Amino acid sequence: MVNQIIDRAFKNAKKIPLKKDSKFIFFSDLHKGDMSSADDFKKNLRIYEHAMNNYYQNGFTYIEIGDGTELWENSSFDPIYKAYHSVFKLLKLFHKENRLHLIWGNHDMEFRDPIIVEKILYSIYSPKNIESKKRHFNLRFEESILLEIENTDKKIFVLHGHQADYMNYVHWKFQRFFVRYFWYYMQKWFGINDPTSAAKNFRSLIKVEKKLNKWIVKNKHQMIIFGHTHRPRFPIPGDLPLFNDGSCIHPGSITGIEIVNENIALVKWYEEVSNEGQKKMVKIELEKPVSLFKFL
Repeated sequence: MVNQIIDRAFKNAKKIPLKKDSKFIFFSDLHKGDMSSADDFKKNLRIYEHAMNNYYQNGFTYIEIGDGTELWENSSFDPIYKAYHSVFKLLKLFHKENRLHLIWGNHDMEFRDPIIVEKILYSIYSPKNIESKKRHFNLRFEESILLEIENTDKKIFVLHGHQADYMNYVHWKFQRFFVRYFWYYMQKWFGINDPTSAAKNFRSLIKVEKKLNKWIVKNKHQMIIFGHTHRPRFPIPGDLPLFNDGSCIHPGSITGIEIVNENIALVKWYEEVSNEGQKKMVKIELEKPVSLFKFL
């Protein structure tokens, strides 16, 4: 069943060209909520906005690999939009320049329905004319993306990764029920984390990675970039090409994957405080750039 789900996602993936001078930044698992104590993203908001402004100014294309919005804990999009209006304004800048691609994950699977997406957009950006409607309403969330490397037959498969997590893909509404009406309040009132999350359940995390590795082996070592587990992963050349960008809710930091000039790197952004008490945003390379062709 899991292989069939991943096969279908691969077959139906949105195709995007990757050129020699292309620049991509991949983030996932923001879980933007309502700014309550159960909202894991709010502490990293300043870091994320600084990073995204940097990527926008430097001509990067942004690919969000799912769970950008926390729709398990929140039954409505409105409080999330109000809480993170500045983030959505940033995304709009990327979107206007065709530099935004969004993938849905298990915590925002509602976005796989384009009618729901259109209703949300209409409530936020009511179009004034036909051109405005075309611009706003061509926003789509994809299940997966295939980056097609220019002048080759090589591809990079990008998906959230819950396709390898049967309960979170097939029975996501069941999982959402318990998170929304039980674990949300346990986290909000007592600080108890949701044990159904792959990111907080080590056995589930390992199981997802093993299933994706098996799929890679069966499919001619097809390179994958995914999220879902919140655990950064960057193989060495020769290992199975399974990459994970980590998440944007690590304590005091966010991690992501960059592809620049056909090289791939794992990066971390965080806020550094000097001995004098001055704060500055810092980016470091957790894994230095390596040619994509060493994994393809």
